[in-house]
Amino acid sequence: MMEQKHIGSDFDDFLMEEGLLEKAEAIAVKKLFAYQVKEEMRKNKITQQQMAEKMKTKRPTIVRALNPENTSITLKTMEKIAQALGKKLQISLS
Repeated sequence: MMEQKHIGSDFDDFLMEEGLLEKAEAIAVKKLFAYQVKEEMRKNKITQQQMAEKMKTKRPTIVRALNPENTSITLKTMEKIAQALGKKLQISLS
């Protein structure tokens, strides 16, 4: 009979036991950030190239920043993106 060690536990417990919680949380945060940036760009009709120009960078930087699977974005890049969109970056602990 197959062992069912995760029955009754919550999903965070499962991810923690599997050593995946930190990565899953990082991807979720990045997906939310990328979604919010894409929505602001869409609303303001700003292309990736225009974002790059506003940030004084190259388009591949924007492509990486908008890739929800790429969690290696720096705080500096996030701040530049927010400024280019006329927004303020807010970070909090919960």
